[in-house]
Amino acid sequence: MSTHKNSNRAITLPLYITITLCVGVFIGANMVGASSSPSSNFMQSLTKFRQVLTHIENDYVDEVDSDELVESAITNMLEELDPHTAYIPAKDLELIQSKLQGNYEGIGIEFNIFKDTIHVVSPLSGGPSEKLGIRAGDQIVKVDGDIVAGIGMTNQKVVELLRGPGGSEVTVSIKRDGEDELIDFTIERDVIPQYSVDVSYMVNDEIGYIKVARFANSTYLEFKDALLRLKDQGMKKLVIDLTGNPGGYLNRAVQIADEVLSGKQMIVYTDGKEKRYSEQHYSGEKGDFEEGSLVIMVDEGSASASEIVAGAVQDHDRGLIVGRRSFGKGLVQKMIDLTDGSELRLTISRYYTPSGRSIQKTYEGGNLDEYYMEAYERYENGELYSSDSIKFNDSLAFKTDKGRIVYGGGGITPDFFVPLDTAYSSRYLNRLFSTNSVQEYTVKYAQENRVELVEMGFDNYESKFEVTDQMLEELIEVAEGNQLKFNEREFKRSKKLLKQLTKAYIARGIWDNDGFYPIFNQQDEIFLKAIKLMDEADKIAKR
Repeated sequence: MSTHKNSNRAITLPLYITITLCVGVFIGANMVGASSSPSSNFMQSLTKFRQVLTHIENDYVDEVDSDELVESAITNMLEELDPHTAYIPAKDLELIQSKLQGNYEGIGIEFNIFKDTIHVVSPLSGGPSEKLGIRAGDQIVKVDGDIVAGIGMTNQKVVELLRGPGGSEVTVSIKRDGEDELIDFTIERDVIPQYSVDVSYMVNDEIGYIKVARFANSTYLEFKDALLRLKDQGMKKLVIDLTGNPGGYLNRAVQIADEVLSGKQMIVYTDGKEKRYSEQHYSGEKGDFEEGSLVIMVDEGSASASEIVAGAVQDHDRGLIVGRRSFGKGLVQKMIDLTDGSELRLTISRYYTPSGRSIQKTYEGGNLDEYYMEAYERYENGELYSSDSIKFNDSLAFKTDKGRIVYGGGGITPDFFVPLDTAYSSRYLNRLFSTNSVQEYTVKYAQENRVELVEMGFDNYESKFEVTDQMLEELIEVAEGNQLKFNEREFKRSKKLLKQLTKAYIARGIWDNDGFYPIFNQQDEIFLKAIKLMDEADKIAKR
């Protein structure tokens, strides 16, 4: 997505028209590329903004927060430009940065809130919580002596309480099944690595699978390590799963594409108003998978850097793209630090696939709701269920290296379309997840049966373990406790899928993603199609 960071905004604030019209260039004066000789219009606009703000500060009938007015003005002004130019207040920046930098400082747990209580879903491997013996299923009742259960805690508030600078300490009081008293743990916060490659494993003797969740700072090294481990296990064919991947650092996408493209081939190029933002990126380094069958999985949640990788593979006929049309983000942002610790993410260029496609979908400045609702429009017009519903613009037709027609103008259209599968889905199934009922039940089940499941081992669990009807009845009871009324008709429709998903989530509680994805993917239609198309991908690889 961005040369530096991925930006997603879908919240529209009230429009402060007067300030919005005038403040635009005020920010420009603080960013790279602003004119050193401002025009008279620039100075007039800047003067007008200062006048308005001064009059509000001095003469307005009520007390006002000038900082808040400026923040709102900046935010709304940027919304008039494009959907991905954004202003990040200083208070929000650390959390957002940590997702792309690949680490943060904290106690190292994955948590969820069930019935107004913080439950440890998993202590993160190698983190301080795991080292002290905190377990999945533990309930955090107090933090530094203050009650945090039953008071309406939010995810954001929990993060604020538990994260902090490395070396600082926090005491958590834990309720654990089988223990009558709370257990206190004094945890020294540390740097917690965040992994962007969720999982990699061998599907069979030849096919390897790598799930990339985002393109963060550490993604390339994680991907490279996964690739080499799979090759050591005999991998000859590869599936790269980019479904739901919102993007991230452009250079990490280039590096991963370089691993599968041979020789000197263009991966992506950018075009901006300023020449310095117009760049070309080529493969060149010797990659670890330049030969062999390759399939890239994408869907409507695959954006930005994901589309760079998929577009390069498709344009050079290196492999097959399987799934549904990707999001359609072809704008590149530059991160600009502002003096108060906040950050401006300014769109500086558009990127294009090797064949010349801009895959940025259309947008109107200031209309963010319409832009982000486009995905829902795909659902409404049937595109998620039928490739015939995808509308192509013949003026945006391009050719791959071997002459296949591909289209620009809004995402990467896959070589093989996989419709959204609704055969076993239902509103009741969706509500089981949205009420956290499945998560609550499976965390508890994994905790109560940990010893037996660990002794069983994952291979036996995958092949022999079955979610029983009795277990589903217990899950229904949990859901009813979460105010979800039982729907027998919809339950019967979704029963087979619910069993599969429940099994996957229990495995996650024991073996983390290494247990979750091999089972979850058994019901993923895009994954199943990708495996079936390996012979077709092999033909492309051998041309």
